[in-house]
Amino acid sequence: MQSKGLIKFLVIVVSIACLYSLSFTFVTRKVERDAADYAKGDMAKEKAYLDSMAGEEIYNLGLAKFTYREAKAHELALGLDLKGGMNVTMEISLDELILNLANNPKDEKFNTALETAVEKSKSVNKSVVELFVEEYKATGASIPLANFFATKDNSALIKSNSSDNEVRTFLNRESENAIQNSYKVLRTRIDKFGVASPNIQIQQGTNRILIELPGVNDEARVRKLLQGSAKLEFFSTHDNFQVYPLLENINGILASTIKTTTPAAKPAATADSTKAAADTTGSDDNLLANLGAGKKDSTDSTGISPDLAASNPLFAILNPATYTGENGQPSLMPGPMVGIANLKDTARVNAYLSRPEVKATIPGNLKLLWAVKPEPKTPNFLSLYAIKTTGVESGAVMSGDVITDATDNFDQQNRPVVSMQMNTEGARQWRKVTAQAAQNREAIAIVLDGVVYSAPSVNEEIPNGSSQISGSFTIEDTKDLANVLKAGRLPATAKIVEEAIVGPSLGQAAIDAGVNSAVIGIVVVMIFMIAYYNRAGIAANIAVLFNVFFLMGILASLNAVLTLPGIAGIVLTMGTAVDANVLIYERIREELRSGKSIRQAIADGYKHAMPSILDSQITTFLVGLVLFFFGSGPILGFATTLMIGIITSLFTSIFISRLIFEYMLKKDMKISVSYPWSAKTLQNANFQFIKKRKIFYVVSIIAVVISLGSILTKGFSLGVDFKGGRTYTVRYDQPVNLEEVRKNLDETFASTTEVKTFGSENQVRVTTTYHIEETSDEADREVLSKLNEGLSKISGSKHEILSSQKVGPSIATDIKDRAVWSAIFSILIIAGYILVRFQKWQYSAGAAVATIHDGVILLGLFSLLDGIVPFSLDIDQHFVAAILTVLGYSVNDTVVVFDRIREDLAKPGAHSKNFGDVINHAINTTLSRTIITSLTIIFVLVVLFIFGGEVIRGFSFAILIGIVVGTYSSIILAAPAVYDLGKGKHITDEKIPAAKVITP
Repeated sequence: MQSKGLIKFLVIVVSIACLYSLSFTFVTRKVERDAADYAKGDMAKEKAYLDSMAGEEIYNLGLAKFTYREAKAHELALGLDLKGGMNVTMEISLDELILNLANNPKDEKFNTALETAVEKSKSVNKSVVELFVEEYKATGASIPLANFFATKDNSALIKSNSSDNEVRTFLNRESENAIQNSYKVLRTRIDKFGVASPNIQIQQGTNRILIELPGVNDEARVRKLLQGSAKLEFFSTHDNFQVYPLLENINGILASTIKTTTPAAKPAATADSTKAAADTTGSDDNLLANLGAGKKDSTDSTGISPDLAASNPLFAILNPATYTGENGQPSLMPGPMVGIANLKDTARVNAYLSRPEVKATIPGNLKLLWAVKPEPKTPNFLSLYAIKTTGVESGAVMSGDVITDATDNFDQQNRPVVSMQMNTEGARQWRKVTAQAAQNREAIAIVLDGVVYSAPSVNEEIPNGSSQISGSFTIEDTKDLANVLKAGRLPATAKIVEEAIVGPSLGQAAIDAGVNSAVIGIVVVMIFMIAYYNRAGIAANIAVLFNVFFLMGILASLNAVLTLPGIAGIVLTMGTAVDANVLIYERIREELRSGKSIRQAIADGYKHAMPSILDSQITTFLVGLVLFFFGSGPILGFATTLMIGIITSLFTSIFISRLIFEYMLKKDMKISVSYPWSAKTLQNANFQFIKKRKIFYVVSIIAVVISLGSILTKGFSLGVDFKGGRTYTVRYDQPVNLEEVRKNLDETFASTTEVKTFGSENQVRVTTTYHIEETSDEADREVLSKLNEGLSKISGSKHEILSSQKVGPSIATDIKDRAVWSAIFSILIIAGYILVRFQKWQYSAGAAVATIHDGVILLGLFSLLDGIVPFSLDIDQHFVAAILTVLGYSVNDTVVVFDRIREDLAKPGAHSKNFGDVINHAINTTLSRTIITSLTIIFVLVVLFIFGGEVIRGFSFAILIGIVVGTYSSIILAAPAVYDLGKGKHITDEKIPAAKVITP
């Protein structure tokens, strides 16, 4: 074996890296178990415990130390279907943006074109901007589009003589800005909401933002939080010198009304983050001196003595903004920042400031607001600012809608700054505001949604509305601030168009099902490998265990989110992990039968099996790649797991199992690749596949015709993500009659409702299209109210809604389009790869015939059996993932046969033989490999189908049936099709060499 030392080194390095990545999960789970033990079922106490640990060091690796928050960011997170929570897709209202940019024109053709564009966007995979420009042209309007958008506010961006293409570019750019701004606003709001490990990402190429909030159970609050319009404001500020006496007074009030034992009362199990500082002053006479004692500046420490904390509740958790003067004594810092607190203590500070006796002392023109994020030098601490309010409504001095543009730039010293321009009215107001601020030496706070993004000081009056904001900014800071400033100019609301809610009980059931299926699946595969391949099976099993370990470690290092389909991908990977070993072992057995020694048979077995292994795995990987780019949510998790699993499977099956064999050979250990009963399985198979191919063609044609007939007549039961609507998973106390539930809901909704059993007889899945066009909170509440009304009509059995999902018509259309394109691209990519590898179109066409055959029959079975089998056979995203996986595995087996054909044709004198005999021989000699590789995956899929849970039962059923059909087509159809497409003649000549191989 070549490069044995390098392979050992790689195994060690990858193992250490995976162990490191997974270690964060073990550490955070330990903290969370401690929190659960401490809270004893009280979720508020458990959250408070975890909040208190956010900035605490929980993992020390010597050179690197990690707080709970940092370790949490590196863990292998659980998806919503496993942990419970809320998944939301927000859609930015680009039609509202277009109207705002055009100052809400009254032109009939303009508004008609926009309304038509919005309506078309629900069924066409095109942006509202593109459709609007097209529709406006189609109206035959005489007024150029530029006339609407060349306003005073847009004068720097668009002119009255601009072309329609320039307008289109302008609108696309502003749309992108609006999406980025919305993303920024939503990210900040979610961070303030306090969700652990949220995931928020822009869906590229769309005006949608995907948000996953694990563990959230207050759905109404989340909807209100996410769908509110962003509000950008400018405020004058108070100075720290003015506010400190008030804070000191509040501190005294709190000390007299509450009893504080420690600075941050936490369970004894946690470390106290407010370490006692040495008392260098010797007395409590000077409170400021004591609070700032021993500090180099206001952010070096939050520590004070426990005695001082007992009499100073507020200052125990909120450090006054101070610095160390030339005399070594602490002094108040000038400016609007009045304090700094640990992130975990901000909620407690808010609670103190909200107490009635405290609120009564705070002047009406003072508002205390937190910074949007910690400073880079103090990653666990947040600054508190003193905001000056004006007017009867305690408002801002200016609103953000006066800003016409904001860009991130560099000043003359090449420092990152933000340039800001205002309209005429804004410039007039800005001149007055900045003049007053400069005179009083005040700062102006930039506030979005009640959070301070920046509070720059004003040096002089700014007369023309063009300003430059500088500070200790990074390039990312200036980009973020520019986006925030533009948020006021581009008011575009975000509405929920897709929503899924998974209750914690259903999530726990999914975890149990996933873990059970994974454990049982790996045990079944390992037993089979030992039972069939003797000692060689042990080497394969060790490789499988390494494969699972590597797979989990890589997923953790990528910060991947583990979903239920992801677990299904891991279970499938266990089956495919032995696929390569099966190909190798079958080839070793073949080499042994030719009289070679065990050492030579192993070397040649690995060498000759390599082309088939690579070709078969690459085709499946390509399908995973298509799923990755076209899928979303759980399907993305499945695709990621599938692709990584293929890579790790190749590494472990080829190299680790070979290292084990080399070790056994070195120790003169007996190596067996079979038992007496399994040694001759299909050894002398000589089935006349080519001779009887027409019989099989007829059987397949009949199956395809029946499938197409059912598809065209009966059709499918589409999942909610393909047709839109709302789906609810409901659990009753007792088994219920489906027809009775359906009848009650039909009467309540006054429309047809789909009701199916979901797992046990006391669980149902309800799908309704009632108010399908409405995505507002009011519509959600009305649908939920009617649902509960209909469900409650079942007497003697209470119900509980375990999960819900909402999909708007536009996103359903988009998902369907992506599904169709992913299927088309998968077939084209597979056919293209086979054409490159085998250099003749007949091979590509043969593989395409087999894959299309498999796809049609699988679709037909889902149509035929829907409503007959006792589980859901909905056509949804999971089914698309399943059918594409089936296509990949079908080609996997087909390629094994094609590789043997190529190998046989490369032998001397092969072209003197009948091409049909060559193909027949190739199919028969690879028959045991084809069947055994399929069997290992079928074993795993049966386990997944039985134990994987109701959520993925249809998914696992689709792959299970697809593998059976795919195995049939790869034996019966693919290679015979190559024979007929080549008209029975050799389609490879002797000049084409056999595939080059890599010897492990």
